[in-house]
Amino acid sequence: MISFRGDAHKIYLKLKRNARKDRTFKHLKEMEEVRSIQLFYEGIDSQTLKIIYYRMLKEKNGSGIIPILITAIPWFLFLFSNQLQKFLFGRGYLYLILFTIIYFFLLFFTVILHFRERAWASFHIQMICDILEERKEVGK
Repeated sequence: MISFRGDAHKIYLKLKRNARKDRTFKHLKEMEEVRSIQLFYEGIDSQTLKIIYYRMLKEKNGSGIIPILITAIPWFLFLFSNQLQKFLFGRGYLYLILFTIIYFFLLFFTVILHFRERAWASFHIQMICDILEERKEVGK
């Protein structure tokens, strides 16, 4: 069945299906991936983790350039609208259709890329914060 719900709900359904087999869910690929990332970060000293955290914040905020490009491209094309119309409509509608398909294809995938990058950056940032917080509590 096709579901338009997000990845979080898909993971929940997968966990629910596999709950009888193994309550630790060690056999699920998604859980193994998270555990391996967590083990990697736990092996790094706190000072380096803070530096990685700062870099991840930069990456998360830097991925905002994609929406800026998405909004800037139509304005750029608007500046050259007469020349663009002559080019696209000059030889029939073939160039217009090709241009539209390419433009929306790029638009669609850059938006997906933007939100996936932000989600992964948030994931890593939260994991690093949790590890640093646990170390701070243990150090008290």
